[in-house]
Amino acid sequence: MKRIIALTAACGLLLSAATAADDIIATAKSTGMFNTLTAALHAAGKTGRLKETGPFTVFAPSDAAFAKLPAGTIEELLKPENKEKLGKILDYHVLAGKVMAADVKTMMARTATGALLNIKVSGDTVMVSDAKVVKADVPASNGVIHVIDKVLLPPTTLSLLLMPPTNVRIIR
Repeated sequence: MKRIIALTAACGLLLSAATAADDIIATAKSTGMFNTLTAALHAAGKTGRLKETGPFTVFAPSDAAFAKLPAGTIEELLKPENKEKLGKILDYHVLAGKVMAADVKTMMARTATGALLNIKVSGDTVMVSDAKVVKADVPASNGVIHVIDKVLLPPTTLSLLLMPPTNVRIIR
């Protein structure tokens, strides 16, 4: 428990270096926690969008979250031939509008890809799909960043087609 408190306090100190005068990209860069994310946004050509007026809500995977991906995944996604795929993955982390922690409830939210993102609230814990929000409400001039502990992967059309509706019982 002491480790969690210390980690949370350290994250808070790092994130307080950013001010709401900075846009999402500048805020992410200033923390030092999102080097992989900012490199990926640059490789996918998405930095310009997150410098726009917005507002945006970004569920931002930390460098530690990217490190949990299988070996070689990041390097593969950063290749120019994977720019579109990387862009879709990154867009899946972005919502139009500014959603602060106080406004979050269990809901489905539409991402920049158009896909729905499952957000669940249980007590003080907020889950975005299977990623946990570890730091909420990092302010930016054009929105807000919520730090998550995993990289979100958008559902594919095929997986949605193979997934049975929740109200249908499969009989074999």
